[in-house]
Amino acid sequence: MAEQEKEALMKADHVKVYFKGKNKKSGTVKAVDDISFEIFKGETFGVVGESGCGKSTLGRTLIRLLDATEGHVYFHGRDIASLKGKDLREMRKKAQIIFQDPSACLNPKRNIKQILMEPFEIHNLKRNIDTDARIHELIQLVGLDDYHLSRYPHELSGGQKQRVGIARALALEPEIIICDEAVSALDVSVQAQVLNLLQELKNKLGLTYFFISHNLNVVYQVSDRVGVMYLGNMVEIACYNKLYEKRYHPYTEALLSAIPQVDQETQTERIRLEGEVPSPSNPPSGCRFHTRCPKTCDRCRTDRPVLKEISEGHFVACHLYDGKNQEIPPDTGDSI
Repeated sequence: MAEQEKEALMKADHVKVYFKGKNKKSGTVKAVDDISFEIFKGETFGVVGESGCGKSTLGRTLIRLLDATEGHVYFHGRDIASLKGKDLREMRKKAQIIFQDPSACLNPKRNIKQILMEPFEIHNLKRNIDTDARIHELIQLVGLDDYHLSRYPHELSGGQKQRVGIARALALEPEIIICDEAVSALDVSVQAQVLNLLQELKNKLGLTYFFISHNLNVVYQVSDRVGVMYLGNMVEIACYNKLYEKRYHPYTEALLSAIPQVDQETQTERIRLEGEVPSPSNPPSGCRFHTRCPKTCDRCRTDRPVLKEISEGHFVACHLYDGKNQEIPPDTGDSI
């Protein structure tokens, strides 16, 4: 199915999120700077990039934990910035988040049953549904047992605490879940278990995920489409198999070359980027990546590239592929 035939559940339209410093010397941190994309119903949209590139800020802005400085976020076609009162509460029920650190996001003074009861208390639903039955269902969904309900967070392992975080996110039957580095704090073996659980829940409940990670292998494992971020910008978006077979942006090439490869016959040379990532409070002019790019040209230093579709479903923000410096590559991939 082509992408334009799919239903866009959420859309970011030229979203900017800036944080002003306490004084003039601190400057303004441009955490997210003019990003546009769509998240289709039922997919996992993975976002990858170096620490500090704005992934988590973008994820939190999508569900209005942070307000956009400029631009719009649409959920079911409605601008979430305009929602108030009952409409805002309904949106928050349908858009949830799983945080990175399960230890920090669970109230240590409450047991697991009390923690899972919180969403129903906040939304005044205790009189409308059988909360005990719903909590029992939730704990079973995430692979825990009823005896865990009487325990406190410090009595659980990291993987068990993250399962509680997942159960809490599922409590109000959301449509989309922001997974903000949801497995990065877990041991590798536990990561695999939690990723498998998330995939099972997606298939069973018809969920949509916005999956944030700095781990390329994790993004590859779970994503239907992948967005690559660098210094507040989205530089490439594509279906995961297209991106891993053929990537166009020099930053994506360098990023994916860092993935460890087992097959000796197909190993590619590691691309090592020189220099430091510029400060988001004082980003370079033109292309943000030009200070580290091995393929930079004069135009990269002055003109900011726009994210363009260079083949079906494959978007790149790079002057190499805008038709002026180089021929746009032909579409050799299948329709998504």
